[in-house]
Amino acid sequence: SKATVSVLNWVLTSTMHRLNNIAAHIEDSPQNVVNTQSNVQAEEKQAIATIEELAAKHGLDIAGGNVRRTSSRFCLGVEHGDYNGTELFGVGTDRFIWLAYKGRTDGKCRMVSANFPQDGVIEWELGKVPPPGISNSWARFPQGADYVLQGAGYKLSRGFDAVVLGNIPGGGMSRSASLSINLILTYMELNNLSPRNIPYDANGKSYEIVDLAQKIENDYIGSPSGYLDQIMIYYAKAGLGTHFLPKTREVKYVPLGCSSDRFSIGALDTGTNRPGLEKSTYKIRKEECDKMAEMLAARFAGVKQIADLDEAQYQTAMKEFGEAHPGLCDRMRYIFEAKGRFNEMLAAWKAGDVEKVGAIFRTDGHGLRDLYKISGPELESMCDIVRTVPGVLGERMLGGGDKGASGCIISAGSEAHVLAAVQSAYPRSRPDFADKWAVHFVKVCDGVTDLPWLL
Repeated sequence: SKATVSVLNWVLTSTMHRLNNIAAHIEDSPQNVVNTQSNVQAEEKQAIATIEELAAKHGLDIAGGNVRRTSSRFCLGVEHGDYNGTELFGVGTDRFIWLAYKGRTDGKCRMVSANFPQDGVIEWELGKVPPPGISNSWARFPQGADYVLQGAGYKLSRGFDAVVLGNIPGGGMSRSASLSINLILTYMELNNLSPRNIPYDANGKSYEIVDLAQKIENDYIGSPSGYLDQIMIYYAKAGLGTHFLPKTREVKYVPLGCSSDRFSIGALDTGTNRPGLEKSTYKIRKEECDKMAEMLAARFAGVKQIADLDEAQYQTAMKEFGEAHPGLCDRMRYIFEAKGRFNEMLAAWKAGDVEKVGAIFRTDGHGLRDLYKISGPELESMCDIVRTVPGVLGERMLGGGDKGASGCIISAGSEAHVLAAVQSAYPRSRPDFADKWAVHFVKVCDGVTDLPWLL
């Protein structure tokens, strides 16, 4: 039909536009782009070309160095469960941060971002960074990694020349955690360092990397982020779901019980700019949940976090605290009910029942919207639009909340229908963001990949 031809032509035009403008799309100008699995390799080729051009322009020596690629993430359960003590489940997805670097011996770091070219080269000496909480620049991440590592007793003597470029949508897919993981690994590699407290496991992973990356945001930037994002990126493996057990810090991998070609994951970038978590509803919700946990700990022996409640304790807490603290009990109810659905999500993934995975994802979204109250109007507009599309199995807001991206799980072959629906309805629903939204169709991938042959 003419409508189908129009959509396909728009997809082709958007894809070519994406390849010509990759460096512009991580932050605030997604240009209504569609990302599909078919152009991932082409995007990486263009990303490296952009990185090399910037290095040459600014006199940065990265020739013969390394490229480390870190992924985005897609949480399948429990969103906002990390700071409430639940088990976690998710995957790495193929929107990336690329960091190209080469070591220096003079103790200096020189770095440029393809996403913020107006900032030019950021330069500093190891150990001489601004105090925590001062900078609003992207430089607070590499400087924060320097600060955190040195503060943890790691001696850094080798800096680097580096160029960073990313195409992770803003808000919801964890670009800050991806960059933080990448930077910690880079500093450690260049300075021949290994984790001091938690050795590498059989897969070459150490939970200490997660701790250090989280400290960049918590201790240097001042963002109250949890550890969900770092875990889902650092441990991610292609074709597998990552299951984290917080009591033991154990990671298990759950195979997908069907071909990954049966479905797609959609990231629905609303075009909104979300402030850091320290300036968002996330901070308020965490404080509320911490307060609820204190009340529960005083009432029930052995309970330290909301996730520790059993059924009888939960029912008692609802009766005793519900009238005086309705908001806190709504937060508790979301966490308790989402925890109850968690094993169903694992079982559905393992069985390849993507319809059930999508249904649980949707139900979690209702709880995040109505009980946890962490969503936002643009996020819910995206959800309302795609919920009407045949082939969409589930949808909800992603990440810290307020602004950023929603997500959906889609039956294979429905991508063009999702795109057409968003293209038609979202600009009318949210005219202020009519030229800023984007749809990204992503696949499950490894979280950390070294690509030294690309330079």
